[in-house]
Amino acid sequence: MIEIKNLSKAYNKGQVKAVDNLNLHVQSGEIFGFLGPNGAGKTTTIKMMVGLLNPDEGSISINGYDTKTQSIQAKSTIGYVPDNPDIYDRLTGIEYLNFMADVYRVSPEDRQKRINDFLEMFELSDAASDLIKSYSHGMKQKLVVTGALIHNPAVWILDEPMVGLDPKSAHLLKEYMRKHCEQGNTVFFSTHILEVAEKLCDRIGIINKGKLIAIGTMAELRQGSGTSSLENIFLELTEE
Repeated sequence: MIEIKNLSKAYNKGQVKAVDNLNLHVQSGEIFGFLGPNGAGKTTTIKMMVGLLNPDEGSISINGYDTKTQSIQAKSTIGYVPDNPDIYDRLTGIEYLNFMADVYRVSPEDRQKRINDFLEMFELSDAASDLIKSYSHGMKQKLVVTGALIHNPAVWILDEPMVGLDPKSAHLLKEYMRKHCEQGNTVFFSTHILEVAEKLCDRIGIINKGKLIAIGTMAELRQGSGTSSLENIFLELTEE
């Protein structure tokens, strides 16, 4: 479902290697957690996956589509939630969701049901007609998640999706992620909340200084490190 080969990206005229020869395969039906310290290369990797950055080297395939040569097809199968919910403040919530549905060519019947389901799930129905500039950070995050998933994409790419969400909404989103993968789809998400990754993910990858330094199930990561919790494994592997 996601295939990353020899992916590299550098900044400052090549002096800072943000992503360094990354190779990664994420299967259908899998929730994959992407972890790393601040500045490790997580967001840079994700932005290359969704087409916001061009890699210096390497290739990315999403759902069988090359993100460079088949970018439109690849993007049509992706639901992307960025690490910061910057959206159009002068639109109402419902206007934004209809705009996103138009972008992804969602039929009137499908969009109405999906919008209503998400608004109810995230308890945004009463605020849907309000301007987005009046929304709290958490409400904006819920709206961005809804807009990203409104076309029912096969691959979810989520950058810190639970930041700003209240506990109930975070719980519902995690349940929805699991249900999505049980239908044969894929979720790729970054997080600093290690407890969430430990409980939710089928496999976990840890990146540090642009390099993938560990990958596997929790059982495999424990076996390789000799410690039990993901927090201890993470600290051990990323320690200077």
